[in-house]
Amino acid sequence: MGRTHAPMHLSSDRTTDYRGYQRVIALGGATVWPATFDPLVFHRTPKLVRQSDPELFHLSLLRSGDGAASWDTQQVAYKVGDFHVNSSSRAYEISTGTTPVSIVGLEIPRAAVGLPANRANRVVGRQISGREGMGALLAGLLVQLASDTSSYQAGDARRLGRIVTDLVTAVFAHTLDAEPEMPPETHARTLTLSVKSFIQQHLSEPGLTPASIAAAHHISRSHLYRLFRDEGLTVASYIRGQRLDRTHQDLVDPRLRALPVHAIAARWGYPRPGDFTRAFRTAYGITPSELRHQALNEATVDGMHSGVDAVRMTPPGAATDH
Repeated sequence: MGRTHAPMHLSSDRTTDYRGYQRVIALGGATVWPATFDPLVFHRTPKLVRQSDPELFHLSLLRSGDGAASWDTQQVAYKVGDFHVNSSSRAYEISTGTTPVSIVGLEIPRAAVGLPANRANRVVGRQISGREGMGALLAGLLVQLASDTSSYQAGDARRLGRIVTDLVTAVFAHTLDAEPEMPPETHARTLTLSVKSFIQQHLSEPGLTPASIAAAHHISRSHLYRLFRDEGLTVASYIRGQRLDRTHQDLVDPRLRALPVHAIAARWGYPRPGDFTRAFRTAYGITPSELRHQALNEATVDGMHSGVDAVRMTPPGAATDH
């Protein structure tokens, strides 16, 4: 860590048996790094800032443990579910508690945040909750990225980086009550992500409609249609695609083999089996029952887990994950 682009001094009272784990997930200009480590003190001095300043914002979502940070006379304590926001341009000291800590870290260039620099810098040191509002939306995305990158393709990395950066801008703006200062395109992308998250949380409800989605976000239906049209989608096609993807996952899951096909359909918003079968066959070229039969046969031959992977319609790629 002392030889990185933003070097720090590290110290711990467990030097004889120190344990830590870290992954680095590169998303274009943004970097996500899940980590778990024993008690530690991070110290970035004014001399180290002068030595190398890549002008980055660093956010850490605390998943377990506790910690505190200090900048000059300012001190902030953090608990599970909080975001700690830092800047490579400032000297600081961060210390964790007496038990191991798990975080999901995020680094983004300061220039990528769509707010005036003098305002964005004011977020450093703020206590931002990842349990509600805009912070919860960002936290949910980071946790999902950190838990499994296997469903993403390499080309998704840069697009995911833009989404993460837009969400950080939105979180900063919300924290500063500066939403009008966000670029219109950032506001639109953030709103679209919020709408998609809402849809995924309500897929099981047959009454999920453009009208109910628009009302939940206090926008008109025409505004909602425009958000999806800008991505080459319709609201209905997005809902249908998400529902069919969830039913596909359930049908090939050997743990759900005893659950009837019609129950899986109803579970994801298809109360009429006939409608579900037609939509599924149109999307995948196979009926739900045929897919399940194929999946069970593959599981018998190749083993349960390999069988599940073998019947995927589109083999998953992976985001850039080191």
